[in-house]
Amino acid sequence: MFLYRRTPEMPAPEQALKGRAEPEFTVPDRHTVLGTPLLGPYPEGLEVADFGLGCFWGAERTFWRTPGVWTTLVGYQGGSTPNPSYEEVCSGLTGHTEVVRVVYDPAKVTYEELLKVFWEAHDPTQGYRQGNDVGTQYRSAVFTHSPAQAAAAESSREAYQRVLTASGYGTITTELRPAADRPFHPAEPYHQQYLSDAKNPNGYCGLGGTGVACPIGVAKADG
Repeated sequence: MFLYRRTPEMPAPEQALKGRAEPEFTVPDRHTVLGTPLLGPYPEGLEVADFGLGCFWGAERTFWRTPGVWTTLVGYQGGSTPNPSYEEVCSGLTGHTEVVRVVYDPAKVTYEELLKVFWEAHDPTQGYRQGNDVGTQYRSAVFTHSPAQAAAAESSREAYQRVLTASGYGTITTELRPAADRPFHPAEPYHQQYLSDAKNPNGYCGLGGTGVACPIGVAKADG
């Protein structure tokens, strides 16, 4: 994990690193665990969800273990720098957060159930950090792909805030924004399925939930 600033803060677009027109690497064709393609177009009927909940290594594992998820990949979203590198994102000068893209079958797992996994897998009240991982790239975020997703995310945030408040936690800092104008940039190949048995099964995972159940859906995080 990289840390360049004592007090993380989001850069203004004009302060962000320049980036590049094209990525400097090629994303692997298939998921190390699920065996499914990482990049679209995806089969008809599948839907896409984007979640930021701290270090994307453990976050991705949480979602690929969720029944109904077809494929997952990690990347950077919500910033200003086009096609950033991991080091650039960790500098705090791109504005991106680490994100898991979840491609799922809505006939097997609903978006609301994925939101339950998301909320319960991390502490969404911590601002620019998640546990010992500090920086704008670790902030909690949901980037929505439809008005229905946006409405569900907002409703779930309100519901979870009520139970968190009752349990003594502070205000949720999770940002909810449309994905349309916040491009998802896939991360480097070595980050994809980083905690898989084929790569680093005992690798670092900084995720830690609050222990407070989210009162929506029926899925449960397993990370």
